Amino acid sequence: MTLKKAISGKTSRPAATSPVPTPEPHGATLDRYDVLILRELQQDARLSNTELAARIGLSAAPTWRRVKWLEEQGYITGYRAELDRRKVGLGVLAFVRVDANRNTGSETRQLEDAIRQLPEVIACHYISGAGTFELQVMATDLDAFSRFSIETLLNLPNVKDIHTSFSLGEVKASGALPLGHLKASGA
Repeated sequence: MTLKKAISGKTSRPAATSPVPTPEPHGATLDRYDVLILRELQQDARLSNTELAARIGLSAAPTWRRVKWLEEQGYITGYRAELDRRKVGLGVLAFVRVDANRNTGSETRQLEDAIRQLPEVIACHYISGAGTFELQVMATDLDAFSRFSIETLLNLPNVKDIHTSFSLGEVKASGALPLGHLKASGA
């Protein structure tokens, strides 16, 4: 017994330890729990923290801390509801290739900024090959899409031409990213 313990009359006990260590987020490397969280939240972002914790095999507190860490690090960028486009009256899904007059930096940025302002455009990619941008556009019907094309898309800055293909049916429409390539540490 040390002199200090003898004077105080107290003895110290070893700190209680939990039987299973709780892993915590670390650095920029995802571990198996992080990957499981990402996978589960992609499938159902409405999971309560308790349900998520049970599914990945951790307790609630470290699961919550990991989700917050994944959000802060930018792995999770938001949460949203998936809507059935037809039930909300959007019967047309079009893929539109936009050809630009010239591809200077300032003109391209100007076109990008204009495209970002259009709620009908649900996705836009700068593409290689023919064309400049590939857009996914939603409209209520073909007449509405036609008006949008003529009155809006063709009048965007720097647009030379547009080429449209229509979706005849969705074979697969998933927002979930494939995560099988992640080599999580501790997996």
